[in-house]
Amino acid sequence: MASDLIKTIVDRYRKDGDMLIPMLQDLQADMSYLPPEDLRDLAKELDIPLMRIYGITTFYSSFRLAPMGQHEVNLCMGTVCYLKGADKISTAICEEFNVAAGGTTGDRLFTYAPVNCVGACALAPVMVVDGKYHDHMTPDGALKVIRKLKGEDTDVKDGAS
Repeated sequence: MASDLIKTIVDRYRKDGDMLIPMLQDLQADMSYLPPEDLRDLAKELDIPLMRIYGITTFYSSFRLAPMGQHEVNLCMGTVCYLKGADKISTAICEEFNVAAGGTTGDRLFTYAPVNCVGACALAPVMVVDGKYHDHMTPDGALKVIRKLKGEDTDVKDGAS
């Protein structure tokens, strides 16, 4: 049996399967990601194959199939940032917090997402945490910023350490 949320979303679009993308956007807006059980319910309610839904959700990068962390950590991997050590920063983050690039930590505290460019080359390497730019990062500086999210290290200043 479909959840009330799924029924509400499907009814909002009059069960029109051609409106699947807006339905998925509405579901993600409410849930912050697309839970598998809700996708199964949506497929049943619309009488469409679940593979069609997964095809769409995996094609469009704006859809998330896993929950996001409380904090979003983006590391610029653009050419200038990369040349100034972003790859070393990324390795340090992944190893220290046991998180894969594009993944969320087990405690759901943060989601780590390397990105192509943040448009701040003069400040390279740059890490953006919850929309706040941290410039001239080093592996140690990046770890300190993230530890601060966990309440482990409180002597981090704005920007690099």
